Amino acid sequence: MSEQIVREGYALSDDELKQVQDIQKELISEVKRICKKCNIHFGMVGGTMLGAIRHKGYIPWDDDADIGFLRTEYEKFREACETELNHEKYYMQDLRNTEGYRWGYGKLRRKNTEFVRLNQEFMPYEQGISIDLMPFDNVPDGWLARRVHFFRCFVYRKLFWSEVGSRAEENIRIKLVYKIMRLIPMKPVIKSYQRFIDAGQKKKTQLVRILTFPTPKGVFGYERRWYTQLGMYQFGDMMLPGAKDYDGYLKVKYGNYMEQPPIEKRKTHPISKLKLLEE
Repeated sequence: MSEQIVREGYALSDDELKQVQDIQKELISEVKRICKKCNIHFGMVGGTMLGAIRHKGYIPWDDDADIGFLRTEYEKFREACETELNHEKYYMQDLRNTEGYRWGYGKLRRKNTEFVRLNQEFMPYEQGISIDLMPFDNVPDGWLARRVHFFRCFVYRKLFWSEVGSRAEENIRIKLVYKIMRLIPMKPVIKSYQRFIDAGQKKKTQLVRILTFPTPKGVFGYERRWYTQLGMYQFGDMMLPGAKDYDGYLKVKYGNYMEQPPIEKRKTHPISKLKLLEE
């Protein structure tokens, strides 16, 4: 077992990062198993898709993994986890089943581990090593409707983040705004957010997005076809689905995605606590 507690922030060693990635691959395999059994469609997104294309696996310094679902598929997966998930090893969290959870997407976590991001030590729920389960919701087609939708996504994201931002934000004025926002009770915010999700499901649209995750500048959402027209790609020792038009997706998401960032930016997230599985 490895355990570290450093309030100023702790950087993973290369060996620890590999062990975290190995546990995350175990979590991805569990997602793949459930989805195959229950006919649920998913795909790699974000840095995981980029890693598959550029590195045939993890981005070497990446300490998280992103699995995407269209909203209908996410709900199927969420329901399937109640009966199909190996509950001896894993647990799923999202806004509807975990008290104090404040993210607009789900997480699948490994029991008997801990991976606590810096400034999230106070969160009142278990924080095992995890992968992100990203539901993609509809973005309105109209010019004005997209902009209103974008603003509402921004507000919800800040409301959810306010618990962390009120402690971690360095800008005094912004920190004050977060302190005010965090006074708003979460239960009505979550109910309002769920109504926002439900309202968006009435009509299939060209674009979709994770509602509480920022998009690149000038981007209101991503092409639906990137989550419905899929190819299979090598990710380490697995084959995983991802956008068939990976080039189109990754260009919108990252620009010149084959160019690696400078060495000084190849960093893992700072953490305050790490507990790995016993060997």
